[in-house]
Amino acid sequence: MDVLVIGAGVVGLAVARALALRGHGVIVAEATSGIGNGVSSRNSEVIHAGMYYPADSLRARHCVQGRRMLYAFCESHGVPHARCGKLIVATNDLEQAKIEGIYDQGLMNGVEGLSFLNGTEAKALEPNLSCTGAVLSRETGIIDSHALMLALQGDLEAAGGAIAFHAPVQRISQDGTAWNVAVGGADPAEFTVDAVVNAAGLGAQGIARATEGYPPERVPPLVLAKGNYFGCLGKPAFSRLIYPAPVDGGLGTHVTLDLAGRMRFGPDVEWIEGEDYTVDPRRAEGFYASIRRYWPGLPDGALVPDYAGVRPKLTGPGEKAADFMIDGPAEHGLPGLVHLFGIESPGLTSCLSIAEDAVGRLTA
Repeated sequence: MDVLVIGAGVVGLAVARALALRGHGVIVAEATSGIGNGVSSRNSEVIHAGMYYPADSLRARHCVQGRRMLYAFCESHGVPHARCGKLIVATNDLEQAKIEGIYDQGLMNGVEGLSFLNGTEAKALEPNLSCTGAVLSRETGIIDSHALMLALQGDLEAAGGAIAFHAPVQRISQDGTAWNVAVGGADPAEFTVDAVVNAAGLGAQGIARATEGYPPERVPPLVLAKGNYFGCLGKPAFSRLIYPAPVDGGLGTHVTLDLAGRMRFGPDVEWIEGEDYTVDPRRAEGFYASIRRYWPGLPDGALVPDYAGVRPKLTGPGEKAADFMIDGPAEHGLPGLVHLFGIESPGLTSCLSIAEDAVGRLTA
């Protein structure tokens, strides 16, 4: 087949690579000037183990399977990463019940390397920590997300695929069993392909609405949840990632480490109406309060605004978190078309597994 993949984020690149490695002709249409300029470049760069999600969900299946695939890919392609582990901590009885539920869910999801620790055992691992109990996840890690995307791009191009930058897709229409695609930008063009995969992230719903014949009622709402990050001055206080019990809309304000050992905190959850990547320094006040519940020693003045990302959610505040939505021909009845909606966390971890799923739906 000749296939157009829309979006050169980590999921779009993984889908395009999987198609090219199977011998299909692949073009990736990217609206911006480079790879990973959207959701993929504004996250915690965490390789998630897979214990947060309902056992029968796409998020659980793709996170666990994708994490195993991702570690193998990193090792075979020299992508910088570290299996540093993380602690999910409780500071009171309510949070203790939450993390016990996460531990049980992890076992149901087939997550390896989970242990339940009391407060003393957790503090023995991380002396700066204050908690009543913790779940230790040995399979959680961190990754250089840009290096991952460069490796995916390298495989794609080595297999004959290509990426067209500054190529915003404006319209998709059926031509028999094929698809006509209109691309804008400085060099507008129209061409025909056998199949289309929409991996446009925050733009996925707009692409779906611009797809002739795709039922508009199938397009889910796009709810924007901004996540702010603050850097931390001084020497890192922890050697592992530290996560509190989850909050509405996210996993709580957690400690993340990059591969250089720099410590940062985030993301929080800020429901917004339009894309906005500014970090309001005043939000640090809430960060100090939440972080000091598990790290009382956080010094005054240590937090500095860093960066922000926007999650492409399908549900809003107070609503149950939505699953990934992978809408293929078996679901909507149109041949050669897959739309990917709501690919937020753990989308980075899941990218290789989501790619196999999307390609399978195209070729089924």
